[in-house]
Formats: sequence, structure tokens, C-alpha cells
Amino acid sequence: MRAPIDPNDPFFRRPATRWAVSLFPLIWAGVEAWMGSYGWAMVMAAMGAYASYMLLWKGPSA
Repeated sequence: MRAPIDPNDPFFRRPATRWAVSLFPLIWAGVEAWMGSYGWAMVMAAMGAYASYMLLWKGPSA
């Protein structure tokens, strides 16, 4: 089975794209929490954590 986020995809070649895709869900989780939607905040935080792990921590294969 293929991973939902593939760090080797050409779309994620640029570091700025990897950072943006990782940070946007985390920022949105903060917005959701601020608005009182804690369930959606947790969903978005989980998505941001997964994207950060796949794109920043693990990164593309050499």
C-alpha cells in the first residue's frame, strides 16, 4: 500500500513546499482550537504531525 504522503513525489521537491504542507494543518489546528472546535483541532493536529514526520523528519530518499 502506498503512503498517503510520498516525500519522493516531485511536488515535494522544494523545501518550502514541504514546510508549508507540514505547517498549514498545525496552524489550522490552532485556529480550530481557538474557535472551540477541539475535535477538528485534534484531527488537524494529527494531520500536521503526520505530514511533518513524513516530509521533514523522514524526508525524501537520496
